[in-house]
Parts: sequence; structure tokens; C-alpha cells
Amino acid sequence: MLPFRPLEVKVMDSHKYGNMGAMKTTLEMPDFLFRRAKSVAAARGIPLRQFVTEAVQEKLRGTSPERPWMKHLGKLKHVRGERKRIESRVEEAFEQIDREVWND
Repeated sequence: MLPFRPLEVKVMDSHKYGNMGAMKTTLEMPDFLFRRAKSVAAARGIPLRQFVTEAVQEKLRGTSPERPWMKHLGKLKHVRGERKRIESRVEEAFEQIDREVWND
């Protein structure tokens, strides 16, 4: 089992109910990941809390956990006309069948 190292992060961001200011939290992560994150943050000249905050923001960017299906909305607009054409042919076929059934 990998040892975990607690990491205290101060998050500065707004919340949907207004600005919550800074929030402190403790994260547990494997030592190798902690060391790598700390090393990369130092190489970029930023504090570890800023690096972690940016990483979380990047991971969350473009996601919509409430409705993930929305990203596909509108991608089939080009087949709307084809769909209408098919529906009208199906309707015509059923009308013909109905006429044949009721006229017999």
C-alpha cells in the first residue's frame, strides 16, 4: 500500500452563493505524487496550493456534471431534413397500408 501524505490547500474562488473567500482543506495523496507536484510547482515558481488549485480548475474546465449529454446537443442538425423526409415516407406507406386494409 502506498503511503499518503496530507496536503493542506487554501482554495480562493467564488461559489454560486457568493464569494466564500479562502477555504482550507486537507488532501491525501501518495508521496510520489506529492513530491512531483511540489517539484513542478517549484520549477514554475508558484506555491503548491496555486499549482493544485490550477490543476483542479483545469480538470473541471469544460465539464458539466449535471448534464454531460448536453455537449452532444446539436451535432445531428445536418440530418434534420433527412429525418423529416424519412418520416413523411413512412407516413405515406402507412396511409397506403391503411387504405388497402380498409378497402378490402
